[in-house]
Amino acid sequence: MNANQHSVKFGQGVIYTLAQNGTSRSIKPALIIQGNGTPLSNNNTVKKKAKRKLITQVMSLSLIDSSSKFGSPELKKGYWNTYHCQSKIITANGRIFTKFCKNRFCTVCNANRKADVLNRYMPEINTWSDPYFVTLTIKSVPFYSLQLAMKSMIGEFQKIIEMQRKRSQRKKGLKIIGIRSLECNYNPETKKYNPHFHCVVASKEMADILVHEWCKRAKPGKVNRAGQHSAKVKNTKAVLIEVVKYGSKIFTEPDIDKKSKSIKESKNNKIIYAAALNNIFHAMRALRIFERFGFNLHSTINSPKGNATVVSEYYEWQFHLPSADWLSLDTGNQLSNYIAPYSLINILENWIDIKSE
Repeated sequence: MNANQHSVKFGQGVIYTLAQNGTSRSIKPALIIQGNGTPLSNNNTVKKKAKRKLITQVMSLSLIDSSSKFGSPELKKGYWNTYHCQSKIITANGRIFTKFCKNRFCTVCNANRKADVLNRYMPEINTWSDPYFVTLTIKSVPFYSLQLAMKSMIGEFQKIIEMQRKRSQRKKGLKIIGIRSLECNYNPETKKYNPHFHCVVASKEMADILVHEWCKRAKPGKVNRAGQHSAKVKNTKAVLIEVVKYGSKIFTEPDIDKKSKSIKESKNNKIIYAAALNNIFHAMRALRIFERFGFNLHSTINSPKGNATVVSEYYEWQFHLPSADWLSLDTGNQLSNYIAPYSLINILENWIDIKSE
């Protein structure tokens, strides 16, 4: 590991520092819990939560380090909120109760957000007879130009949508119907950033209009026609997940070779560039990352959030980074018994770069 890399060390063994194994408090005060919680019965789901929490907590510390060098106090506060997201949970009546940070850089909250968007938008997109997936991008820019580039992209995109809406009203054009999200990738070779839109629109004609107008309106040298793509949607759920990733691929599990279970031998896959990711989040502040256009969602009947409930029989758990799991404050036992693979531990311990940007 070189000097430009940051390492967050944690072991794989279970260390019961929160409570002595087998101990239990004899008297517990009654506790008020809010909402319906999530089922505790599906252990695979709980293990996935532990994995996301592990990645998020380690990455949050790296982003905090990076934001100390450059970043707003609000952003640093957000990273700390994400670090503590779901650190404490309550289990009662076979369900999990906790609090969420709801930040876009939290994998735990993004998983909930993804499920919510899928539930709300899938029925609408399934009514479109010929949906297309569209990628609109510009040439990569240095960090000092990134936020301005993103704002300009959003402005031009909105002009295209508004122009087509007015043309449709005059019976001279087609209103564009769809959803779009703003993403940004980082190239460690050039140290530049590539902001881009992922969109799903209702037809090929709408996709063609978007790409044509995007290239037509671009300043010379800012947009490469070959960099714009559109393709017929074959798997609606997979494409919708791609669109609602919210910002970047920062907190997905690093690229692991599925056959060998080892890190792929690619320089860009080995390192998580925390400083660059902090820059991306800094540039995206106050920007609308995801939006729909040209249609309204049909009202849906949401499941009740649940009223406050008083429970006297419950367990309290605290996330323990060395164990990559929640430990019971009553017994010291693990909640999910998740075991992080060596390939993931290796990346989180040795391949997070907080300086290169």
